[in-house]
Amino acid sequence: MGPFRTVKDFLFANRKNYLLGIFWVIFVDSLQLVIPKILGSFAEEFSLNQLTTSRLLFYALLFFGLGWMVAFSRYRWRMYIFGTARKLEYEMRNRIYQHLLKLSANYFSKHKTGDLMAHATNDVFAVRYALGSGLVMIVDPIFLIITTLIMMLYTSNLSLVFFSLLPLPILAVVVLFFGKLIHKRFIAVQDSFSQLTDFVQENLSGIRIIKTFVQEKSGIEQFLSGNRDFFNKQMKLASIQSIYNPLIQFISTLAFVIALVYGGIQVVNGQITLGDYIAFNSYLGLLTWPIMAIGFVINILQRGAASMERLNQIFLEAPDIVDVENPEASLIRYGKIEFKGLTFTYPGAKQPTLHHIDLKVEEGQSLAIVGRTGSGKTTLVNLLLRVYDPPAGTVFIDGHDIRNLERTTIRDAIGYVPQDNFLFSTTITDNIALGVQEANERQVMEAARIAQVHDNIVEFPHGYDTMLGERGVTLSGGQKQRVSIARAILKNPRILIMDDSLSAVDTKTEDAILSGLKYILSARTSIRIAHRISSIQDADEIVVIDEGRIVERGNHDTLLQHGGIYAELYRMQQLEDKIAVNGD
Repeated sequence: MGPFRTVKDFLFANRKNYLLGIFWVIFVDSLQLVIPKILGSFAEEFSLNQLTTSRLLFYALLFFGLGWMVAFSRYRWRMYIFGTARKLEYEMRNRIYQHLLKLSANYFSKHKTGDLMAHATNDVFAVRYALGSGLVMIVDPIFLIITTLIMMLYTSNLSLVFFSLLPLPILAVVVLFFGKLIHKRFIAVQDSFSQLTDFVQENLSGIRIIKTFVQEKSGIEQFLSGNRDFFNKQMKLASIQSIYNPLIQFISTLAFVIALVYGGIQVVNGQITLGDYIAFNSYLGLLTWPIMAIGFVINILQRGAASMERLNQIFLEAPDIVDVENPEASLIRYGKIEFKGLTFTYPGAKQPTLHHIDLKVEEGQSLAIVGRTGSGKTTLVNLLLRVYDPPAGTVFIDGHDIRNLERTTIRDAIGYVPQDNFLFSTTITDNIALGVQEANERQVMEAARIAQVHDNIVEFPHGYDTMLGERGVTLSGGQKQRVSIARAILKNPRILIMDDSLSAVDTKTEDAILSGLKYILSARTSIRIAHRISSIQDADEIVVIDEGRIVERGNHDTLLQHGGIYAELYRMQQLEDKIAVNGD
């Protein structure tokens, strides 16, 4: 099977359809083999002046009936083979998407979205074409070549067949040579298309940044460069195909020339009849398509194999984060969190991001984490969510090592408001109710009120049914943050994690959100990461992380008295607030 080994289960499950399709291909080919013989008989009767009106009508009805049967048979094999290939395309796209969702976050940091989109479009199409048209072009030529040669020998003599088919070995060499060349250039075309798709996707997502920094001209130049590269590679492939197809036809024409001359001589010499000569030429005409089809099928299979190899690279990719073979069947009931001597290094990194982290957050308590950018704050919560796996025996929830719990169990129990407030291109209601699909309108609105975004939503023409743009682009930064907070609140989790989720709101709105969250936070364990001290100073415990280490811990008052990094951050923010007020 080679590259197609990953779809062998599908092929086996749908073998009945493929076999029925092959049957109808062979049946229609058999009908086509009858036509030259009938045509020869017609010519023979005509040359002998034996063709009467009734015989002419007979031949007309016979050709009409054969034509109808050929058309019906072609419809049947197209439905069986092409229909099954379409089903493969459908299932393969589903499989790609489902597999991508299983892969760890680290995979997507190394692979671009546009490249993955090209896999799910161009490559899947090439595989479908190979197992649809490609299959027909394997069965059809082989059967036609073998049976046509038999009929040619039956109709004429061995010498005419031999000399007429002399160009075939040359044809085989040409097919093999060009097949390898086409395969190589097709891979180059697919890679270039992936890069172009990725560039377009990335730049359209960042269109506001491009316009803000007046980079339209630069973007156009880069696109033209990528598109030119894709065009040039397409033209290199097209140039080979432009030579290949006419060359095949030219070699096939040589066979006709030989048959025309040598067969004509045999007719004149009385070695074969005119009817047999016409039938032989008709059979030779039937050979042209299968001979060319051999070249086509090699091209199609080469393309399909190249695309299947690219898809196999995705299918063979294993997630970095997997559940243990027999995970603990325990629900998270209390939300107690503990970090024990946690040291973590990102895959491929040389230095640890976190060093010897020891923390404990009891049920219902709140932990706040502050620190400079890049100090490791977000890494800590990513480990808790098992976006990355911590070392065994270092991170616990309710006394269970999180590596022994199912990922879905952990993530179901956690409400997370990330730094990057990603919203989907659907309604505001659907975005808020993302984690609770069965939520009713009242629950959605209540969550929005607590997050202080309800008043903004109802001002939109369509209210909660307002459709958002890509990544929520139609909302302001503060509105996106508050919708994300509402989404986490509606989930009603045992653990609530807010990663710098109030940075885009003003002080007044921040106070209103924190006031609304007091009841929510009192009933569950919470972790808040922030740069703004005002949003976390009421936490039960505050830790300061610097260069991956806990350098300070305590509550707001004790940390101010300590006079360290926390106190310095607090004084700087107070100064910034005074400057902002005086500036206003």
